[in-house]
Amino acid sequence: MRIRIVDAFTDRPFAGNPAGVLLLDAFPDDDRLQRVALEVNHSETAFAHRLPAGGEADWALRWFTPATEVAMCGHATLATAHVLHTTGAHEGPVRFSTRSGVLTATPREDGAITLDFPTAPLTPVQTPAGVAEALGAEPRTVLDTGPNIGDLLVEVADEKTVRGLAPDLTALAAHSERGVIATARAEDPDRGYDYVSRCFFPNVGIDEDPVTGSAHTALAPFWSERLGRPDLTGLQASSRSGRVRTELRGGRTLLSGHAVTVIDGELLV
Repeated sequence: MRIRIVDAFTDRPFAGNPAGVLLLDAFPDDDRLQRVALEVNHSETAFAHRLPAGGEADWALRWFTPATEVAMCGHATLATAHVLHTTGAHEGPVRFSTRSGVLTATPREDGAITLDFPTAPLTPVQTPAGVAEALGAEPRTVLDTGPNIGDLLVEVADEKTVRGLAPDLTALAAHSERGVIATARAEDPDRGYDYVSRCFFPNVGIDEDPVTGSAHTALAPFWSERLGRPDLTGLQASSRSGRVRTELRGGRTLLSGHAVTVIDGELLV
């Protein structure tokens, strides 16, 4: 198996979110996929194989964390599209058949790739008992992000609060299917981003995800409503950091970013 490590939602190596990408002839059994993802040990590893021509999608795509398969992953989809385009395995827009339906990735003239994902349905909920203590900050707003994402979206006071979070991950794991997205409005929009976020996903084996495309399908409608604009830029303020351009289009959210291949090798077993 040829394996590549791609840093997604960044235009420089050793930033953004790294993903493993393997292009296969067919999917092996699930245990094999999970073992490879555990060995790669990034937040997600993507596995893809070409589909017969003439169907609704071009490639089948699955995503695994080191602990489990997930229903949606933005950065590993971006990484896979980047590998397809840079290796010549696919030209132009590519349609992926996934557990979240058909997702499209379109290359842009500036070298970025735009993903077309379903917008997460947001439902306001009462702040669950213990969330403030587990997160280490008092929530202003709490929303459920629906079945594809499986997170709580928690707005906190300001950007400084988001950057300073040091949550109790064991306690946080009790409050959602995947984890918690913490967010706040940008302190200074002149820095080139409109809102900040950090993502903690202890239930799928990821303490903090560096840059999370799927989370931005919830962040985009949340902040577009508050800021009055459909096109925004989000900064995920992890230690690696990365920016995601978001464009809200009703029931779909467009996520744009660059990617960089940093390792190209072979899986020997």
